[in-house]
This record gives sequence, C-alpha cells and structure tokens, in this order.
Amino acid sequence: MWETGVSRGVGGSGPGAPQAPVEPCDLVTVPARQGLEAVDILRLRDGVGPVLHDGACDTLGFLVPPGTADGWDVPGSACTQTYGRGLALGELCDDAPEPPVSGTGWLVPPEGAYADATDPVVLRAALGEAARTIEAVDRCQ
Repeated sequence: MWETGVSRGVGGSGPGAPQAPVEPCDLVTVPARQGLEAVDILRLRDGVGPVLHDGACDTLGFLVPPGTADGWDVPGSACTQTYGRGLALGELCDDAPEPPVSGTGWLVPPEGAYADATDPVVLRAALGEAARTIEAVDRCQ
C-alpha cells in the first residue's frame, strides 16, 4: 500500500540530494484505544512513523518496514504485507496528502512523522506498554 525509504533527515532532502531506495512497507493494525496510547508513547520518544485510522476510528495502522509481517506475533494486532502495492512515501509528503487506503485518514501524516516507518521493535514495546496502561486503568474503574 505504501513504499518508503529511510528516515527523514538522513542524506538530505534538497534538490541535489541523493534519493534513498524505495521499498514496500508492511502495515500493523491495532484496536484504536491501544493504538492511541502507543502513538502517545512513540511521540514522547520521537519514534512514530505515519499512522492511519479507519473511517470508524476502530483501528489504527502503523507503517512499518518491509518484512515485519514475517515475524509479527503481538497479540491483539495484525501485520499485513503490502508487497509494494501503492504509492511511494515521497509522493505522500506533498501538501495535504491523501491517505493511500480508501476510507482512512491520517492520525500522524507523513510530514508530521519522525520517520518514514515505525521501527517494529520500538512499536512492539510501545504496544506492550499501552496494553499494560489500559489494563491498569480498567482495573481502577
């Protein structure tokens, strides 16, 4: 669904800067409540890439590097391979980019993200922390 290269800011982005190779990305989807907690955690640590929400705001989708789906095993989430279908992330960074998946919107648009994709190790940790936070809140109610 998306394609991406390396983190923004690496190698420069001016007219004469070398372009990073473009690779397909995978997509990790999680329930919105856990995803929103994870986004907050990742933002505090400068580690969030672009994030989509579905039209009903039931799920969030984190853009992750290709190959993540091969070993993804976080309960309550799914990781989908995109096989390079779709747009190059650089094309999404224009003014007011449209989300690449019909019926979705940007929670964290590409131009507002710290990286082209969220590191899966960092995402795994943030999702675990988010699940523990939600569990603690639910116990207190």
